[in-house]
Amino acid sequence: MSAFHKILIANRGEIAMRVMRTARAMGYRTVAVYSSADADAEHVRQADQAVWIGESLPAQSYLNIAAIIEAARTNGADAVHPGYGFLAENAAFAQACRDAGLVFIGPSPEAIRAMGDKAGAKRLMQAAGVPCIPGYQGEDQGTEKLAAEAARIGWPVMIKATAGGGGRGMRLVTSADDFTGQLHSAQSEALNAFGDATVILERAIVAPRHVEVQVFADRHGNTIHLGERDCSVQRRHQKVVEEAPSPAVSDALRERMGATAVAAAKAIAYEGAGTLEFLLDAEGQYWFMEMNTRLQVEHPVTEAVTGLDLVELQLRVAACEPLPLTQQDVRITGHAIEVRLCAEDPRQGFMPQSGTLAAWRPSAALRTEHALRDGAAVPPFYDSMIAKLVAHGRTREEARHRLIAGLQDTVTLGISTNQQLLQRVLSHDVFASGAATTAFIGDHLNALLAADAEDETRAALLAALLLQLGDRGWPSPLAHTLPNALRFALDGTAHAARVTPRGAGRFDIALNNDAPVQLALLALPGDGSLRFSCGGLSEQAFVVRQPDRVDFHFRGQSFQLENLTHVAVPRTDGTAGDGLLRASMNGRVIALLVAEGDAVTAGQPLVTLEAMKMEHVHCAPRAGRVALHVAVGAQVAARHVVAQVADA
Repeated sequence: MSAFHKILIANRGEIAMRVMRTARAMGYRTVAVYSSADADAEHVRQADQAVWIGESLPAQSYLNIAAIIEAARTNGADAVHPGYGFLAENAAFAQACRDAGLVFIGPSPEAIRAMGDKAGAKRLMQAAGVPCIPGYQGEDQGTEKLAAEAARIGWPVMIKATAGGGGRGMRLVTSADDFTGQLHSAQSEALNAFGDATVILERAIVAPRHVEVQVFADRHGNTIHLGERDCSVQRRHQKVVEEAPSPAVSDALRERMGATAVAAAKAIAYEGAGTLEFLLDAEGQYWFMEMNTRLQVEHPVTEAVTGLDLVELQLRVAACEPLPLTQQDVRITGHAIEVRLCAEDPRQGFMPQSGTLAAWRPSAALRTEHALRDGAAVPPFYDSMIAKLVAHGRTREEARHRLIAGLQDTVTLGISTNQQLLQRVLSHDVFASGAATTAFIGDHLNALLAADAEDETRAALLAALLLQLGDRGWPSPLAHTLPNALRFALDGTAHAARVTPRGAGRFDIALNNDAPVQLALLALPGDGSLRFSCGGLSEQAFVVRQPDRVDFHFRGQSFQLENLTHVAVPRTDGTAGDGLLRASMNGRVIALLVAEGDAVTAGQPLVTLEAMKMEHVHCAPRAGRVALHVAVGAQVAARHVVAQVADA
């Protein structure tokens, strides 16, 4: 008999939606929790019940243990699923659920505590015979002590927050000269993210693979592994692409790594879903990094190749049932790849983006985990990942091609995302050959971000056509045939065009004084889709007209079009500018690095903003004396003036 009947999901977005889907299929009722920023979110709409737990910042809502426990009590929930973020690896939260008589759908507080501290976890794993990276995990956190230990370990050294995850509080240091600055940066980020600035040091394994093993254990002494996932494609230690199985792991190595992971789980009497993360070198040597005592973001690729529902297994284990399969029953079939669609602008230093989705059309050919819809808000307070796209195929190549095609077909309009970057990662020869390591994005970033001249030219021609059509739709056969001069910005780049109607939906468009090209409007169904031909090639686009701009999807990319035809052309007189420093995204001011009236140099760090769990330093646009326009703790919108530098 089940030990619980109604599950409160202590998380948000696609995470909550994923847990809800399986819980409902198994007959459980669900309770969502939400912050003020998420009052109209999709996970709130989909749950059987929903409870407001506080204001927008995580500490005021999704990290408020007392509020979540009270929400469960007052709404009759007798179990809590933490998802895979916020409180999922918080031993105090698991303990609070236990003390309140609630079933915590995850490991015991003792197991979370044992593995939640990276220093303590490393000592436990060493005692269990698990290979660990040489380093320092001592209690002395003084700068001089840490610097001395780093020099003893040898460069390069990795700094890691002991309470960290998701790449926060983590820095790679290549020399003694950089150590102190990077240490203080890591400690500050860790303190802001986790409330704990403690770090450990490890020898940096240069260009390894990041391979993790999924384990499952029940309360009857059964522990199994479900194979490995390769999470090597990362940026700033945050995963971008995950796949199962790893192209670098043989059957023999899988058996060895799986046995290590099972032994590690048994050493701490683990229960439920967990992941052992390893670094793997080219010779097949692997080292323990950490254990994530929760379900992972990338669990769908394991589900795809094993045919198992990992959330269902979590619920069965939490209900005291034995695992329904043994190690011999686990089968890996085909290959699966997942990409993380994030609200960020790769061409602007991966700055987080927030705002409102103008249109969302996921590809029907992919498994897409999301909590999005047309008009959905993407708030600046939480992680930048807004969806996960997963493809499964008989072979890795089949899965790769399906995912590229599905990404190209997915429409995400209204905010900038990494959608084009993901397509280029999957299409890159190094990734296609299965040779990508953790250095992949850093080594190939310029190529991954390079503009495609043909795509951008055709997008600009389409933009001119859209401006010419305006809100009228299909042009009237009686429309004038006089040339029309247009100016517009496409993703911030200015263009001029001369459009001459030729009748029957045909136009000659001369872009930026180039020779005219003929575009013909072929179909305008009315649902936002559009078909046109350019130079004899028929193409498709999806268009949404906003009050102040036009958003359109074309060749797997999203574009924002702003009409500048009737906007005065700004003067360019060669002056040094107004000295205004504007916020590059919506965020919260977490540090002022100078005082009011200080003399500063061009490029000197002035203000640190935090958005979507990451810190972003904003620097002086010129030399002079600074006037600060914000205070620590202030929430600012993109383009808000945070400081001004005037002549000294």
